[in-house]
Amino acid sequence: NQEATVFVGDLDPQVSEAILWELMIQAGPVVNVHVPKDKLSGAHSGFGFVEFHSEEDADYAIKIMNMIKLYGKPIRVNKAT
Repeated sequence: NQEATVFVGDLDPQVSEAILWELMIQAGPVVNVHVPKDKLSGAHSGFGFVEFHSEEDADYAIKIMNMIKLYGKPIRVNKAT
């Protein structure tokens, strides 16, 4: 669901899909977390997508999660495009 999906950027290399799930579930019910990985190195590219149950949950996550620090780095949370 595009309307209920947020983009999460500036992720530290230590952040996994599981950690992102645990963080974002505090904003509302999470349906799916996807962190694209490099095929050769297996490392992620510093961003991911989190799909929430509803658009309201996604909007709330943007409000409360944008610029919080994860592993000492502020993360960016916006509407996925």
